[in-house]
Amino acid sequence: MILNKIKTTAICATLLAAVSCTSDFNEINTNPTGITAQELEQDFNHVKVPFSTVFTGIFNTTHWKYQLQQNLNADIWSGYMATPTPFKGAAGDNSNYNYVDGWNGFIWSLPYTDVMANSLKIEQRTKGKYDQFYAVSLILKVEGMHRVTDVFGPIVYSEFGTTNTTIPYDSQEAVYTKMFSELDFAVAELTKRVDAGEKSTFGSIDMSGYAGDYKQWVKYANSLRLRLAMRVVKIKPALAKTEAEKAVNHKFGVMTTNADIAKVIIPNYIDPILTISSAWGDIRMSADMESIMNGYTDPRLAKYFKESADFAGQYRGVRTGINMIAKSDRTGMSEIGSIVGSNEKVLMTTAEVFFLRAEGALRGWNMGGTAQGLYEVGITISFGQHGASGAASYITDNVKMARDFVDVKDAANNAAAVNKVTIAWDGAASNEVALQKIITQKWIANFPEGQEAWSEYRRTGYPKLFRALHNTSGGKITTEFGPRRINFVQSEKDGNPGGVATGVAKLGGPDNGGTRLWWDTTAGNF
Repeated sequence: MILNKIKTTAICATLLAAVSCTSDFNEINTNPTGITAQELEQDFNHVKVPFSTVFTGIFNTTHWKYQLQQNLNADIWSGYMATPTPFKGAAGDNSNYNYVDGWNGFIWSLPYTDVMANSLKIEQRTKGKYDQFYAVSLILKVEGMHRVTDVFGPIVYSEFGTTNTTIPYDSQEAVYTKMFSELDFAVAELTKRVDAGEKSTFGSIDMSGYAGDYKQWVKYANSLRLRLAMRVVKIKPALAKTEAEKAVNHKFGVMTTNADIAKVIIPNYIDPILTISSAWGDIRMSADMESIMNGYTDPRLAKYFKESADFAGQYRGVRTGINMIAKSDRTGMSEIGSIVGSNEKVLMTTAEVFFLRAEGALRGWNMGGTAQGLYEVGITISFGQHGASGAASYITDNVKMARDFVDVKDAANNAAAVNKVTIAWDGAASNEVALQKIITQKWIANFPEGQEAWSEYRRTGYPKLFRALHNTSGGKITTEFGPRRINFVQSEKDGNPGGVATGVAKLGGPDNGGTRLWWDTTAGNF
C-alpha cells in the first residue's frame, strides 16, 4: 500500500464539495478553446467526460484507491482474498475487524466524487432533452451506488446536490425504492427507442462493450433489477418477487449469454488487484477459496489464482483474521491469477443472473426455468466465460466437498472445512441445502467481485466461511457473524453532522460494524 496517498484533501472533504470535486474538475469547468455549449452538444462532448468518470469510478482505477475502496474490506470479508500484510501489527485492522477509519473513508468519498457528482452533471445536461443518455446514466448510478448503501445502510441519495447546510440521509429502504424507480425510467425510455428503431447516439461514449446498443443496456438494467430484488427478499418478499419477475419477463429479458456480460473496458488498463497482489504483495488467495475450490477440484482454479511460490503445483491460501507476524511469512501463497490480466472490469456476469434466477425458481417465482436447470446453466456459462473445460462432469459430481484448511506456517490457524455441500443438484434436498449450493456456485462464479459476494454472504450466510481467530473489534463485531457494515465516515461527521444524525436515526442500531442493514435480517432464508 502507498500509505502517503491516504489523506483527505480539503476540496473533497464533504458532500457539499463533491458535486464539483471530480478528477476532471478543470476540464469540465473551464473552456480554453472558446467552444460554445451549443457546439459541444452537437457531438455530445458535454457529457463524454462525466460519463467516462462514472464508468471508471464504479471500481476506482487508481490502484491504491481501489485497495481502500474495496480490496481491504469487501474482497476480504467475502472470503475471496486475504492479506498477508500485518498493516497495523497486533492491534489488527479491517481483516481483524478493527476498522481503520482512514482507509474506510474512501468507500464513501470515491463513489460520491466519481459516480454521484458526475451522474448529477449528466442529469442536468440531458434530462428532458437527451433522455437516452440520462437513462444510461441512471443504470450506472444504480450500479455504483447500491454498492454504497450495501456498505453503510442509510446514505445521501435523493437529496444529493442540494446546497443545504445539512444534507439528510435516506433510509436504505428509501434508497432501494428510488433505485427501482430509476431502473423503471431507464428501461422504459430505452425500450421505447429500440421499438422505434432509433439509431443509438451513445456508441462513442459507451465504455461497456455494448457499442451503445440500447437493447443490451435494457438487459443489463433488468439483470441489475433482479440482483436488487433478491437482496430484499427476506425483508420485502412480495416486492422481491414482483421486481424479479418484472426483470425476467420483460420483452428483452435479462442477460443470457456471455456476450451480455456487463463490464467496463478501459484502454491501457491494469487491474488494481493485479498490482496489489503481484507488485505489492498485499493480497493473496483466501483459505476459504483454497478449501472450496481445491475441494471441488474446480477447473477454474488455475484462471483465478497462480500456483504457490512456496509450494510448486499447489494452490495455497491465507486465513483471514489470524495473528500476522511478518509479511514474508505468507507472500509465497497463491497470488491472484490471469482473471485480472485484461483491460476489462466486470460489473455483472451472466452466470450471476442464472444463479439469481435459480434462487427465484427455488422460491416458486416465474423465472423461465427450473431451479436445477438454471443452476446448471449458471455453472456451465461460468466455465465458458473463463475458458475452462469439464463443466458437464463437474455439475454431476455428488461426492467432492470443501476440504480442511492447513496453515503450513502455523498449525494454530488450521480449520476443518465448514461449507460442506456437494456440487450436484439434489431434488430431495431441503430448500436450505439447495440455496447453499446455489450461493456457493454463484460465489465461485462472481470472483473477484468481492462487494457482491460479501453482500450475498450477509443476506444468506453462504457460503459458510472460516471465522476470524483474532477479533480486535473490541466487541463491536461478533466473531460468529463478522462485519455487517462500515460505520459512517469521519468527513461526513465533520462536514455534515446533522445529516449523519439522520442516518444514525434510520440505521436501527449503533453506528458500528456489527449493526445489520435493513435487508440483512436475522430471519431464516425461507
